[in-house]
Amino acid sequence: MANMENERTPLLAGDHNNLSTGNNAPAPPPPPYSSAETNPNSDGNAATIPIGTDELPPPYTPTAQGGIPMINCKVCQAIISLEGKQHLFVVKCSVCGEATPIRAAPPGKKYIRCPCNLLLVCRSGATKILCPKETCKRVITLPGPRDNVASLTRYKCGYCTQIFVIHAVVKFARCPHCRKWSCVGQNHARTRGHIYLTLGILVLAAAIGITIGTFAVATSTGGIYVAWTGGFIIGICFIIRAIILYCIKVSYPYQTSLNV
Repeated sequence: MANMENERTPLLAGDHNNLSTGNNAPAPPPPPYSSAETNPNSDGNAATIPIGTDELPPPYTPTAQGGIPMINCKVCQAIISLEGKQHLFVVKCSVCGEATPIRAAPPGKKYIRCPCNLLLVCRSGATKILCPKETCKRVITLPGPRDNVASLTRYKCGYCTQIFVIHAVVKFARCPHCRKWSCVGQNHARTRGHIYLTLGILVLAAAIGITIGTFAVATSTGGIYVAWTGGFIIGICFIIRAIILYCIKVSYPYQTSLNV
């Protein structure tokens, strides 16, 4: 009879069938099956998803069995249940009392975490914000928007036809291959050449006028020769500069800008 009873005893004894082991002590139930680590302080059917270090909403999702989505507090890493709170933008931790975002910020806004752990919401283009906490009142300086970062553009050199990359905000650039200067995108050198040519002609005209008007008294006043020489030298320098600018070639964009 003893052998028959042993054969009828199940291999895994449970509390629901009131079966016991040979020492008449109830056997503990088997541990719950789970493919991921679970927190001993949370329910067995809750899915705990760790959160990153930035102030972006965590990618929480409910489990397939209908479990409650949960996240970690970004300040104390305590478990926060999202049951009935998924329509909110932020949730408050019951341990430390600080807020943690669970959804993207409203349009035109962004989340900022103050060093005092207070979660702030400010405009996307804000560069300085003031912490409203009475014990903090810290002024936080934020980096400028990414749109202000200079873009890089590929250009084809007007001299050697090689491709080089420069900042798109400059007007003149030196090709790293042939080491020659060229205009970027537009012929800015021609505009400057017009200015220098006009100034050179005006200075030469003024120098010629002064020379004709003071030719009779130049023999008695030696300083007039200095004025003549200075006027002609300045005028000739302006004209030479204009000729150099007219000879500068243009490097045109090779393709569209690439933001970095």
